[in-house]
Amino acid sequence: MKQLNLQKIQTNLRNRFLKLGVKMVSPETIHFSNDTKIGKNVTIEPYVVFGAKVKIGKNVTIKSFSHLENCKIENNVDVGPYARIRPGVILKEGSKVGNFVEIKKSIIGKKSKVNHLAYVGDSDVGKSVNIGAGTITCNFDGKNKNKTKIGKNSFVGSNSTIIAPIKIGDNVTMGAGSVFNKDIPNNNLSIGRAYQINKKNKKN
Repeated sequence: MKQLNLQKIQTNLRNRFLKLGVKMVSPETIHFSNDTKIGKNVTIEPYVVFGAKVKIGKNVTIKSFSHLENCKIENNVDVGPYARIRPGVILKEGSKVGNFVEIKKSIIGKKSKVNHLAYVGDSDVGKSVNIGAGTITCNFDGKNKNKTKIGKNSFVGSNSTIIAPIKIGDNVTMGAGSVFNKDIPNNNLSIGRAYQINKKNKKN
């Protein structure tokens, strides 16, 4: 009986959002919460889960297999597929979060992109920042959660490890495959790689 009641609640929520103009590719696969709020011209692809306290703006696309909870998605944002948006996240207008990205308790600035294979936690990311594939913010030191701040128009190269607490300025370029554990001033190129050594293989 409880399962039937839950199914009925979901059916009613789906129908309500359909009447409000929300586009759903496969409504029967989408799970809403009673307090989900959705603006105009929103498209939701199959197998999306909305946990509690999710607010979606206008002209937003939520792609398949994404999970959102206790977050705010502003206008003109793309999310997913396979994105996990955890509590305390704000995705600012025009931002993009792509596939296999997890974001927790962070602000992603206007027109900033975290396109694939990344973890961003306890971070404040400025406007027009590009965060490359494989980037992680190391926000937990075993005892405390530490903050990462990235200024506007900065570029984070792929496979970067950012060890918080750290402050990265505006217009910074961060070299791919690096570990960063010191603040970076505005208008800097920063590289934190180990040296590559090639030795001739003596084996036949």
